[in-house]
Amino acid sequence: MSVEHDFEPIRGLPGDLPQGETILWQGEPDWILMARRVFRVDWVAAYFVLLMMWRVVEGTADGQDLGAALLAAAWVAPIGMVGLGLLVGLAYLNSRTTVYTLTNRRLVMRFGAAMTKAINIPYKIIESAAVNQLADGSGDVALQLMKPNKISVVLLWPHARPGFIVQPQPSLRCLRDATKPAAVLAEALRLTHEQTHATTPRVDDVSKASNGAGIGAEPALA
Repeated sequence: MSVEHDFEPIRGLPGDLPQGETILWQGEPDWILMARRVFRVDWVAAYFVLLMMWRVVEGTADGQDLGAALLAAAWVAPIGMVGLGLLVGLAYLNSRTTVYTLTNRRLVMRFGAAMTKAINIPYKIIESAAVNQLADGSGDVALQLMKPNKISVVLLWPHARPGFIVQPQPSLRCLRDATKPAAVLAEALRLTHEQTHATTPRVDDVSKASNGAGIGAEPALA
């Protein structure tokens, strides 16, 4: 456990669990997946490679020999390495300071390095959720909240489903194995909605879909 979270009585939780509440699953984002899928280091690296290639082509077109053109393009490399290093560092820091906790009553998302936040999302306000799982088993689990419940995307980022700004969807991002938490969440939602005599929430797998659909008290900062 990191020093900044030594105050936690239970890892990932701001306080002790109430009587009758138990932890079903805990996990965190994978920092490599976060670097690639959230901070897009692959795209950034490709941009700097293309920039260097363009400088070489431009230099040779202006009459420089190949060696001089390569030397002129080399200044891009250190800038690219610094930029990539910063992005990888942010991904690692976000991963190390994030814990997702599924209990039999709620989802708790603890994240943040400079300012730690813990967001409680009771299952009874979750309308549905979407599991976006890739071939290697990794993926995201996004939650659609019942209206008018809403959490600002600014508060959630990067733990929000990409592309959903007006009605942000809290998400368990960049999980190395998305199967287990998705199954645990689906069962917990089913039991919760049966107990409250509400409609059972949808549990949709959008891994192969082009447009994600929806797994199916107020969310609060702890």
